[in-house]
Amino acid sequence: QDEYKPDKDLSEVDLKNAIRVHHALATKASDYSKKSNVLKLKTADWRVFLFQAPSKEEMFSWILRINLVAAIFSAPAFPAAICSMKKFCRPLLPSSMTKLCQEEQLKSHENKMKQIADELAEHKLHPVEKSLKSKEAEEYRLKEHYLIFE
Repeated sequence: QDEYKPDKDLSEVDLKNAIRVHHALATKASDYSKKSNVLKLKTADWRVFLFQAPSKEEMFSWILRINLVAAIFSAPAFPAAICSMKKFCRPLLPSSMTKLCQEEQLKSHENKMKQIADELAEHKLHPVEKSLKSKEAEEYRLKEHYLIFE
């Protein structure tokens, strides 16, 4: 609600409340009907924020600009940590600028989408048995949630 003033320094509270947009995605909040011109921002840490724009045009402008900045600050993910246990670990998402040009980044995202879709299909082919320990069932659910989110 408060306007940002360029001559005013950001406070520690401002920095703590900042939303990290690396590996985030802004979309029209089509599943939200209480207010109009609402966009949804899903962040890399699976948080969801709703923002209301003054008009439909401005909402789409915000979506475009947020996604552009998110793409610029979304360097390719590092592989997940490796350990001796067969535990699922999410990959590490760096918040640095990508070194890829837009065409290379698009190809990288397309390849990642295909890889994730294949991995999700494979994951669903092997559902957990009801007799398995709850820890294994939770890991299965966590991995499925991650793959669907991605």
